[in-house]
Amino acid sequence: MPFIRKLIQDAKAGHFTAVYLVLELIAAGITVSAADPLTCYRSRLVILSIHTVPYPPPCSPSSTATTSTSPANASSSLGCKAGRWLCCPTTTAAPYFQLRELERDAGLIALSANFALYGDMSDRMMSLAAGLGHNQEVYSIDESFVDLSGIRGDLVRRARTIRKRIHQWIGIPTCIGIGPTKTLAKLANAIAKNAERKPGSYPAHHAQICHLGACTPEELQALLQATEVGDVWGVGRKIGAQLRENGIHTALDLQRMSPAAAKAGWSVVLEKTVRELGGTPCIEFEDEPPAKQQIACTRSFGHPVTELIELQEAITEFACRAAEKLRKQGSHTGQIMAFIRTSPFRQQDPQYSRSASIPLPSPTSDSAHITQAANAIVKRLYKPGFKYAKAGVMLMDLQPATREQLTLDFDETMPENRVRLMLAMDQLNQRYGRGTLKLASAGAPKAMKLWAMRQEQLSSGFTTDWRGLAVAGRCACKVPDE
Repeated sequence: MPFIRKLIQDAKAGHFTAVYLVLELIAAGITVSAADPLTCYRSRLVILSIHTVPYPPPCSPSSTATTSTSPANASSSLGCKAGRWLCCPTTTAAPYFQLRELERDAGLIALSANFALYGDMSDRMMSLAAGLGHNQEVYSIDESFVDLSGIRGDLVRRARTIRKRIHQWIGIPTCIGIGPTKTLAKLANAIAKNAERKPGSYPAHHAQICHLGACTPEELQALLQATEVGDVWGVGRKIGAQLRENGIHTALDLQRMSPAAAKAGWSVVLEKTVRELGGTPCIEFEDEPPAKQQIACTRSFGHPVTELIELQEAITEFACRAAEKLRKQGSHTGQIMAFIRTSPFRQQDPQYSRSASIPLPSPTSDSAHITQAANAIVKRLYKPGFKYAKAGVMLMDLQPATREQLTLDFDETMPENRVRLMLAMDQLNQRYGRGTLKLASAGAPKAMKLWAMRQEQLSSGFTTDWRGLAVAGRCACKVPDE
């Protein structure tokens, strides 16, 4: 097939994504030849069909430059019902067991999540996308805004150069949208993506790179008219439905709406969206992401858990991970929430789901104090006789670590030596790997843990783990004859 031929050619040319896909196919015991209608695509759990997703898989940055990764509508060719999108960060997910038969019947490959690899590839792409301008706001793992103010010359040519560099160096295809405001840049990004992925939805010359600032007023109106109001950044499904009920169906209708009416009928957020569609910047550019107001760590278990001690081991792990994130952003928490629940997909089992929160005597970022509170909650929530499938910890009431709340308790809640202990713990785990040093309540390091994620089909850490490096000479890929 042309896909496999192109994949192998790109792999021989050194494109990382192509090499990655070829190695995944070989690791799965599949002969890489032109007759294999298979492809892998990296996401949380990805199963895609070659007949609906071209190589390389779609991934888009935009400009004030946004970067987003979203698989195409692969579920239609696999017989998935509406609302059962294949698992990925931006769509509705279906449980893996409901799709397992597709591996056998449709010739597909399922990969477990490899968050370390995804994060590393994201960092590489963001560092290259930053070359578009002089300021960058990383919006998410696959999106970023780049400030182009004051940059002279042909911005479209500049964007194409960066896009080509990202694809050549990393193997990730991107789309770039340029606009005078963040909302218009997001819209330009969506146009660039859909013009390439859905021919006919927008003019073809806007594919991959779309510069709304260079459009004539008539061209801009036509693009806004072709965009549904629900597809505008800042307009969700609920507000979109309300707007349509009021006769506002397209982005052009929303642009022509009175900002005062948007504020009075909905919110100041929608007012800003209306003004931004008109070309007035209202959403500030953030050089640094704001501190999170809540930090959570939740996981589904690899196997059902029935014992309290196993639940507490899992909660300890989650609480320590959340506390590490808390210290990383320089905050303290004043309230802990924890929950446990059974699987809603195992209808044959008794169902149980409970959560509770507890305020702390004094805000802290100490893993031991946070874990102690979380385990106290779980001990109170736990009931025997249930097969627990998921648990989690959420840190709330966050405040800067520099803000100190004094109490009448003469015992220091987090003395200086505890601060140094947490710092040393984080440094050791960062240098020698997560879990190198942890609390005793997390259980023995190498003991079998039922609650741990199975990750039976975990891909190699080609750029994050020395043991996952590709070895030259192990992969003898022969390009099929034309």
